[in-house]
Amino acid sequence: MDQTILITLTGIIVTGIGAQWLAWRLKVPAILFLLGIGLFLGPVTGLLDPNALLGDLLFPFVSLAVAVILFEGALTLQFKELKGVGSAVWLLVTLGAFVTWVIASYAAHYFVGLEPLMAALFGAIVIVTGPTVIVPLLRIVRPNSKVSTILRWEGIIIDPIGAVVAVLVFEYILMRATPQQADAGLTAIILPFLQLIGAGLLLGLAGGYLLGLILRRHWLPEYLINVFVLATVLAVFTLSSVLAHDSGLIAVTAMGILLANMRGVPLTDILHFKESLTILFISVLFILLAARIEPAMFSRIGFGALLVLLAIQFVAQPAKVWISTIGAGLNWREKLLTAWIGPRGIVAAAISGLFAIKLDQHGVSGAEVLVPLTFTIIFGTVVTASLTARPLANYLGVAQPEDKGVLMVGINVFSRMLAQALKKNGYRAILADSNFADIRIARMEGLETFYGNAVSQAADQRLDLVGIGRLFAVSGVPEMNNLAAIRYRHEFGAENVYVLQTPQEKSGSGQQRLSDVFTGRKLFGPEVSLGDLMLLVEQKAEIKSTRLTEEFNWEKYQQTYDNRGILLLMISPKGILHVQSDGPMPTPSEGWIIIGLYRPQTEVEAKPDGVEASAT
Repeated sequence: MDQTILITLTGIIVTGIGAQWLAWRLKVPAILFLLGIGLFLGPVTGLLDPNALLGDLLFPFVSLAVAVILFEGALTLQFKELKGVGSAVWLLVTLGAFVTWVIASYAAHYFVGLEPLMAALFGAIVIVTGPTVIVPLLRIVRPNSKVSTILRWEGIIIDPIGAVVAVLVFEYILMRATPQQADAGLTAIILPFLQLIGAGLLLGLAGGYLLGLILRRHWLPEYLINVFVLATVLAVFTLSSVLAHDSGLIAVTAMGILLANMRGVPLTDILHFKESLTILFISVLFILLAARIEPAMFSRIGFGALLVLLAIQFVAQPAKVWISTIGAGLNWREKLLTAWIGPRGIVAAAISGLFAIKLDQHGVSGAEVLVPLTFTIIFGTVVTASLTARPLANYLGVAQPEDKGVLMVGINVFSRMLAQALKKNGYRAILADSNFADIRIARMEGLETFYGNAVSQAADQRLDLVGIGRLFAVSGVPEMNNLAAIRYRHEFGAENVYVLQTPQEKSGSGQQRLSDVFTGRKLFGPEVSLGDLMLLVEQKAEIKSTRLTEEFNWEKYQQTYDNRGILLLMISPKGILHVQSDGPMPTPSEGWIIIGLYRPQTEVEAKPDGVEASAT
């Protein structure tokens, strides 16, 4: 094995995943780092040449990866989400796509000087946005449900539509460039179009239905489900593409949407597996395609490329959104944000590169401009959306709040006290329980509640988790706590799922304690149980929120509350909530808020100098 190839492939994967981690830490879209890595490794340093590395395998690999990404995105599209915005989505991917096509084509013709047919091909290529860029952006921007649903549906459905339109224009250009077919009639265009649409829909729907039946009837062992689904997706994509060139994108999109809306098909584990694959493929693809850029390409398009970018961002995007969302119930702020977020991604990059090669082989003029112009639009729209969409969403008031709130499963005296303390410090807290008597008491205290089982289907449909990012399972039933931990582990992340031990779990034998595999982090530490907290409450303990000052610092706080109760939470000056658990806690300083459950002071204890507030 060539060690250079091995090192290069490993380096791409490692740096790509590293970029994803860095983006997560900094709360910015990973695409920015991925494009930067690709440009640095490719045109800047020359360390990576994707064409030399993969050769003829580059575009087949890109095609298969895009198929998996589109399928994973389509699996999240449920028709019930379209209530109220369905018309806007369909208009965006039809009338809106046409508006974008026309404006982008005219801009490329007048500003860059492309021939009309080549300009029409470019316009068709940049119709697409795509889940490779939209979905990661939505994680960071966090717009409200209307905007998020519209952008996600449009980004996934527009990919195959844009690809189909681009293929038709491309085939027409090739036909005109071939003397034997130059005089062919309209039938030569319509027939391939019908074949493309028909093959994609037929194979996608048939493959999706058969796969759904297999999964619903449990004909596969658990360990084969994910790889079987992956193999089926690739097989359907390839078969469709062979029967009708580039119809595979339609097939996998139709397949995913059908599966997402079939009843009784278990998709949770499949979605988790495909999500991991999607992250890997996006990380690799953006680095590879950015590394293919040659700086000399951009000298051929000049300043006109910037004018095309401006026309797409400030004319085409607003025009398509305003026309397509008439009567959709969106206010002007939601329309503005929807119009602003329109990054182009992998499909546009891959199609432009493939078409440019084939057109150049047929001697079509203008083919050399296609790739640099398309990548200018990709870079410009991605960077613009990545750097400005979140601040714009916040400014317009259409961004969801940060996930700093807490879902608390189980209502008792302590959980109500803790919810009051969180509420007082600006954190949303939802108390969930199936005992209506407990729900009624919490509501009378002004607390937000959910009546029902937190792991029920009703909770999936009605429990509003906007702004919620942590689980505190504080029920007196250990099985309920651990079921909640399993249910919300993927929703919030394992690091944000906390389970409070019951007295039996703390003092019982190994036969009584549930396996750590099915639980979360130890809420308030491994030595604390619900019984300990309830005992403190019986001793008239209260939850105290104390802000540290220069005079009343952390050392004095510890001296004041030593042996009086249990430290629960810390809030940094930036509003970051730190939960006392099985890991180390930060050392707080001036400005931090410390929350603990403490018994009243005895007559011999000195009263603290800090600002102490009771949450009860």
